[in-house]
Amino acid sequence: MPEPVTQTLDVPGATLTYDVRGDLANRPVLLIIGSPMAASGFPTLASHFEDRTVVTYDPRGVERSVRTGELTELSPEDHASDLAALIEHLDVGPVDLFASSGGAVNALALTARRPDLIRRVVPHEPPLAGILPDHEAATAAVEDIYATYQRDGLGPGMAKFITLVMYDGEISADYSRQPAPDPAMFGLPTEDDGKRDDALIGQNLRGCTSYQPDFEALAKAKDRIVIGVGEESENALAGRGGKAVAERLGLTPVVFPSGHGGFLGNEYGQPGKPLEFAAKLREVLG
Repeated sequence: MPEPVTQTLDVPGATLTYDVRGDLANRPVLLIIGSPMAASGFPTLASHFEDRTVVTYDPRGVERSVRTGELTELSPEDHASDLAALIEHLDVGPVDLFASSGGAVNALALTARRPDLIRRVVPHEPPLAGILPDHEAATAAVEDIYATYQRDGLGPGMAKFITLVMYDGEISADYSRQPAPDPAMFGLPTEDDGKRDDALIGQNLRGCTSYQPDFEALAKAKDRIVIGVGEESENALAGRGGKAVAERLGLTPVVFPSGHGGFLGNEYGQPGKPLEFAAKLREVLG
């Protein structure tokens, strides 16, 4: 696999940093995204597409993509604008797009707005709490995470986030009234460092999970949409979000090996099944 060539793109309110592996003349380009996961989460997956030109990027406010101005909360529409600008800047025509988690939500926003930029899009486990049957309890749990973060800091907020995303099945009405998890159980800090600039909980969580996709626009492009869910995580919140999107569009979700991060190697010490995952992705990209 060619070594990544790092470049930047100025967009309103941020400078995006992206990496290109291979020759952009090799079409179609495969764009791999997450949110708030940056390009640093995708080297293993990218390495399994040595015959493709692979582009990864850091979403605004994450790692190398620096925001300017006030650090307000972000929406999938904000990220969709960045992605459209990036694809147009690459000047390679429509791209294949694999999108994980919050990136999958952003990819749906992009596809609804600019289907002309997409050849095929694979949103894998978009955590769309707002479209689930139990959306009231699910969105209340998200609001509780955000409030906990603002009140108590990163450790307590992230402990509640991890507990929610690992929860199997529908969220009960009394979920947010249950005892709070101990941050130390997850190796998280118990002391508040006073910062409130976390890219996940502080900037992206509420806008991402509450997003209401434009299903009318997506239906017009559904021939290029493949919804992915993890075989080990399809009944957790993000997997259920993927299945809900597929149902609204009349699509059958594709089950990918492993769980929510099934594409991971050892980037974060929690490897999935990247070889098998890449094989399935290659299959659905056609």
